[in-house]
Amino acid sequence: MDFGAVLQTNPPASRTVQLAKLAEAHGFSHVWTFDSHILWQEPYVIYSQILAETRKIKIGPMVTNPATRDWTVTAATYATLNEMYGNRTVCGIGRGDSAVRVTNGKPTTLKDLRESIHVIRELANSRSVEYGGAQLQLPWSKGSELEVWVAAYGPLALKLAGEVGDGFILQLADLDIAEWMIKKVRDAAEAAGRDPMSVKFCVAAPMYIGDDWEHMRDQCRWFGGMVGNHVADIVKKYGSDGDVPKALTDYIKKREGYDYNQHGQAGNTHAAFVPDEIVDRFCVMGTAEQHIEKLEKLRALGVDQFAGYLQHDNKEETLRVYGETVIPAFAEHVTAKA
Repeated sequence: MDFGAVLQTNPPASRTVQLAKLAEAHGFSHVWTFDSHILWQEPYVIYSQILAETRKIKIGPMVTNPATRDWTVTAATYATLNEMYGNRTVCGIGRGDSAVRVTNGKPTTLKDLRESIHVIRELANSRSVEYGGAQLQLPWSKGSELEVWVAAYGPLALKLAGEVGDGFILQLADLDIAEWMIKKVRDAAEAAGRDPMSVKFCVAAPMYIGDDWEHMRDQCRWFGGMVGNHVADIVKKYGSDGDVPKALTDYIKKREGYDYNQHGQAGNTHAAFVPDEIVDRFCVMGTAEQHIEKLEKLRALGVDQFAGYLQHDNKEETLRVYGETVIPAFAEHVTAKA
């Protein structure tokens, strides 16, 4: 299993770079960031500095969207970073949440998401693609490589992820929901004529090393509020009695609203409706042993990467314990299996 760290690009940018370097030093293979240019600093500028000050780590957004950035500019950015630093970028993409809603916009259609994935992937892999009625290629890009991972929750978005995604990003660590969604994605991949095992799976959720459960829950409750925004859209479209698991839809019944200016922040007042049970199920918290136990169950479901959000007050210690205890436990598992 690979491990990623998910950062917000809060100022100073040097702090984000420092955490990314620390993540690499502790054995993480990926660093992901939020991508909301109004709420936080511009991530792609910071990516260049992170790549310059690290050696192996891959970096990308969790997640970008087709609405706030021109698709060709996005592709050219990846191709440029790959030319400068080697093929060390990855693109996480979805329909759009905070980046579009903070400007009173709406998530894009699945049709636009599908088309944007194709355009970005072809151009960023140094290939030709049709876009806007023109046949385009980046003439200066040679040998660039980019995987596009699709973030999804709803049935149709999961279907799209299986049909076209190099990877699938599930932003919660509930075992039952993960099992259901992974099956949906694999079934869609197989129905599309793809090898279902070729789609990589990333579970992303807050990771907090500690033993004070009340404090850890308070620090991570924001995540249930963030997921609730997507769930609310699903319930609005499909109802609460559809194909989506009850464990995902029931908890938002007391949701009253959301302030995107507090998006992804510990202590978010608009996440008060999220019960402790959901925080425990959606996040990965507790001692190193408790992290290993839950992550082992996710790995058994087919999860290839766990990406831990670090929007809390215990960033460095959590990274340290992962580097010294959690990540080595999975390296030992691979060695023993071999």
